Amino acid sequence: MISIAVAGASGYAGGEALRLLLNHPGHGRDFEIGALTGASNAGQRFGSLVPGLPQLADRVVRETTEEVLAGHDVAILALPHGVSSSLDLGDTVVLDCGADRRLTSESDWDAYYGGTYPGSWPYGIPELPGNRPTIAAATGVAVPGCFPTGATLAMLPGMAAGLISRDVSVVSVTGVTGAGKKPAVGLLGGETMGNLRAYKVGSHRHTPEIAQNIRRVAPDGADTRVTFTPVLAPLGRGILTTVTARATGDADALRDAYERFCADEPFLHLLPEGEQPEVKSVAGTNMAHIQVTVTDGMVVATSAIDNLTKGTAGAAVQCLNLIQGWDETAGLPMAGL
Repeated sequence: MISIAVAGASGYAGGEALRLLLNHPGHGRDFEIGALTGASNAGQRFGSLVPGLPQLADRVVRETTEEVLAGHDVAILALPHGVSSSLDLGDTVVLDCGADRRLTSESDWDAYYGGTYPGSWPYGIPELPGNRPTIAAATGVAVPGCFPTGATLAMLPGMAAGLISRDVSVVSVTGVTGAGKKPAVGLLGGETMGNLRAYKVGSHRHTPEIAQNIRRVAPDGADTRVTFTPVLAPLGRGILTTVTARATGDADALRDAYERFCADEPFLHLLPEGEQPEVKSVAGTNMAHIQVTVTDGMVVATSAIDNLTKGTAGAAVQCLNLIQGWDETAGLPMAGL
C-alpha cells in the first residue's frame, strides 16, 4: 500500500483532491492518505477548515516542508505559484497542480511569469494524442491549468484532424473558486453576484499554455496565435469555454472527427447536434461536455468542465491512476450533481 500526501490540503484544489481520493476504490486497499499540509493553516484541525470531509476531520494540518512530504510515495501539490518548484522531494512521485512546470518554452516563462525558469515536466492532459505512456512513466507531472484544459479539449478533436485553423480566440467564463481561497476584494459576494467581468485580457498566464497545446497537436502547429479572454462569473465552480477559429474543413468532416475522437475518451462527452454544454451538468465530475458547430466558415467549439475536478484535482487523480497502473477512470465521477 502506498501513501499519498496532499499539500495545500485546505484550499479548494487540495480539498477536491482529497474528496476524490476518499471516494477512490483504491482508498484503504491500494493507498492511504498521508500528511495534509498547508502554510497559514498549519497546526489547525482539518475539520474546522474543510468540514465536508468528515473522514479526515481530526487530522492536524502540518507545515509544507520537504521533510514531511518526501516521506510519502506520492504527493499532490496544490500550492501557490513558485512554491512547488522550490521543493526537492527525492523519489516521491509528484503531481503538481501549480503552473511551475507546465511551460516548455523558457521565453514564454519569462514573458508571463518571470524569475528563474524551473524547466518542464510531462504535461497532464491524458487526452492529448500519445500522452498516456509519457504520463504513466513519469515521476513528476505538471497538472494543466483549468482554462487550458477547457480550451484544449474543446478544440482538440478538430485541431488534431487538421480541420481548425491555428489562430484561435478563446473566451472562458469561470467560477470564483478558480482564484483560490486567498481573500480578495474583487472576489467578495458583493462584487461578483449579479456581475460579469473580463480580466487580464491579453495577458493571462494560461495563454501560452493554450498555444503550447495547439502547437503540440496541430499537424503544422508551429505558427500559432491565441487570444484569450477570461470572464469572472457568479459561480462557485465551473468553466464554460468558447473557441472560435477559421474552419479548414467542412461541417460534416468536423463532426465526424469529433465523434471518432470522443468515442475513445471516457471523460469527453460530445453532445448531440443542437445541444450546448452547461456547467451544471459537469459539476463535481471529471467530464468535459463538448459541442462543435460551423457557421460561415468559422468553427465554434464549446466545452463545459468543473474547474476543480477535470480542471485541477481530477486531472491529478487521472494521471495518478495512469502512473500506478490503476483503471484510469477510478475514483473520478462521470455523473453530474
